[in-house]
Amino acid sequence: MFHNSEKTYIVAEIGGNFVDFDKGAELIDLAKECGVDAVKLQTYRAETITSTQAVFDMENTGKIPQTELFKKYELSEEIHRKLFQYAKKKGLDIFSTPSHISDVELLERLGSDLYKIGADDAVNIPFLKKVARLQKPIVLSTGMCTLGEIKEAVNAITEEGNSNIVIMHVVSLYPTAAAYVNLESVRTLQREFPQFTIGYSDHTLGVDSCIFAAVMGAKVIEKHFTYDKNADGPDHILSASKDEMRTMVSKIRLYEQMRGDGIKRPMGDEVKNRKNNRKSIVCTKEIKEGDVLTEKDVDIKRPGFGIPPKYLEAVIGRKALRDMEADSVICWSDVGF
Repeated sequence: MFHNSEKTYIVAEIGGNFVDFDKGAELIDLAKECGVDAVKLQTYRAETITSTQAVFDMENTGKIPQTELFKKYELSEEIHRKLFQYAKKKGLDIFSTPSHISDVELLERLGSDLYKIGADDAVNIPFLKKVARLQKPIVLSTGMCTLGEIKEAVNAITEEGNSNIVIMHVVSLYPTAAAYVNLESVRTLQREFPQFTIGYSDHTLGVDSCIFAAVMGAKVIEKHFTYDKNADGPDHILSASKDEMRTMVSKIRLYEQMRGDGIKRPMGDEVKNRKNNRKSIVCTKEIKEGDVLTEKDVDIKRPGFGIPPKYLEAVIGRKALRDMEADSVICWSDVGF
């Protein structure tokens, strides 16, 4: 899925923003219209992702038992199956974030091609090892992690013989304020893990940070996606609308077009412009064959197909080999000793 390293892989995260197939399919349709490469789900059951002791206490949820919220947004295996089939029919990749080995087993039954590891499981070494043994690509969220913890997670995966890892810079704040986005971490991860693909998963309001991350070299961009920012649910407020996602995709694709290959050379019609818009040595007055050129006889003007200005001193003192009118461009064939 990440074989084209020149193209940023853009994922619309739709998990948590719907509870039935129809809304999920609508989000897939909208995501397809925006030009993303993939949609992502969240696969969990309330009783296996959290104990009854855990509570949410975040800006986007308020204070609420985690089991209550997770139970509301569980997706059945049948809805998973129908959404996987629907996304593939639409020409989109689809994958999910499992939270328990039973979730992985469900996704394996659906033929999942890769797995996203959520920030809550980034330090769950036993779980990482089990997923790694499937020898499928792993997209690793690093929300809440220190660099040392990321290294432990990566080592756990690679020790199982799986080196197909995408490491995602993530800040697990919902929403994430601009001051905490810390995009320079993208470059830190690039330096620390040069052998792996580095991406960025976003929880800010708007899409600017995703565009900036792509410019900084993130090769996978993940953004929550919604049909209505005001819909009921904790993730809608920090999700991209259709217009925002379309803008994000188009800006990233425009950047990719503008990025080029880094080889400094004349581009396109610049080759023609070198002749038209650079300068050459020209005559300031009429020159007769046999005249010896002096400083008063020459100047530097456009166009650029004559003798380059850097050879001005080498031209002075030479003889004209032909008659030249004022403003004639002087070429090497026009002068001699």
